[in-house]
Amino acid sequence: MRTACSLGSLLSIPDILACCDAVSKTNVDSIWIPETWGMENLSMLAAVSARTASTDVNIGSSIINIFSRSPSSIAMGAATVDTLSQGRLILGLGTSSMPIVEDFHGYRFERPLQRMREYVQIIRLILAGKPINYTNDTFNLKGFKLLIKPHRASVPIYLAAVNTKMVSLAWEIGDGVIFYLRPLHELKQTISRMQSTRRIDVASQIITCVSDNHDLARLRARKTLAFYVSVGKVYREFLAQNGFAQETADIFGEFKKTNFKHGYRFVTDAMLDALTISGTPSHCREQLDKFRDCGIDLPILQFNPVGGVDDTDNTNTIKSFELFQRTFFETS
Repeated sequence: MRTACSLGSLLSIPDILACCDAVSKTNVDSIWIPETWGMENLSMLAAVSARTASTDVNIGSSIINIFSRSPSSIAMGAATVDTLSQGRLILGLGTSSMPIVEDFHGYRFERPLQRMREYVQIIRLILAGKPINYTNDTFNLKGFKLLIKPHRASVPIYLAAVNTKMVSLAWEIGDGVIFYLRPLHELKQTISRMQSTRRIDVASQIITCVSDNHDLARLRARKTLAFYVSVGKVYREFLAQNGFAQETADIFGEFKKTNFKHGYRFVTDAMLDALTISGTPSHCREQLDKFRDCGIDLPILQFNPVGGVDDTDNTNTIKSFELFQRTFFETS
C-alpha cells in the first residue's frame, strides 16, 4: 500500500532536508512540500530532489497557488524540477484563498474554477513542447515555447479541492486530487461517488502526530487543526456544513478573542478522530486504516513534531520524526 509524507509547516528548511534523508530510505511513496507564506515550493522541491537523487521516491507540491505565478512560470518550474528529479515530480495545484491571494499577493481572487481549467490546459501544452498561442477567458498568450526539452512530455497534475465544483473539476481534468480536512464519513461518500464517474488517484493530506505519550500527541494535533480552522475560511465553512458547526464556531470565536492561545480546547475528540491521525503508534496505525477504508489511494501524512520547534536545536524534531517514520514506514 502506498503511503506518503508531507514535510513543512512547523519545520525549518534544515529539518525538512534531514527528514528527507531519513524517510527516503524507507518504502515511502512520495515526499510532499507545502507552500503557504514561508518556503517557496519549487526551490524546496529542487533541494528535496537533490537529497533523494539515488532513490525512486516521487516528490510533490502540495500545493502551488495558481494566483501567485503565471501558468508559464509554473510550467517552467515543473519542467526544471522534473528534469532535476529524473521524472519524479507530481505537480499539485490549488487556488488558495481570498485572504492569501488578495492580501499577501495583491491579486484579485476571481473566477478560480475557470482560472484552474486554463492553467492546467496551458501547463500541459507547454510541457508537451508545443508553441503556445492561447486565447481564453483568463489568458491570452502568444508565441511562448520552452527553450529546454522537458524530461517528460506530461507531468501528473493533481488538483487540491474542497468544495463541490472544484472536486468535479479535479475528476474532469486532473490526474489526481488532493483532499485536506475532510471528515471520514464525508470522504467515503465523496470518493465513492466521484470514482464511479472516472477513476483518478485520490490523495488526502492528513494532520498526523505520533508520540508514546498519547495525550501529548493529541494536543499537538488539536493545535494544528485549530490553526487551520481559525485562519482558513473555506475549511471552516466546509467543516461547519459537515458535522462540526458548533466546534468551528467555538474555535473561530476564541481565535477572535485570544488569537491562537486557546482555540484548540474546542476541538472535540469526535472532530479530532474524524480529521486527524494522532496518539500512540498503535492507535495511529489503526486510524490510518480507517482513512484507507474510505477509498484514499495515497494518504499523505503531514508530520507534526510533538512539543515546540526551535530552529537552533532540532533534536526534538528529529526524535519525533524517527517515531513517526517507524510508525508508518518500513525500512527499504
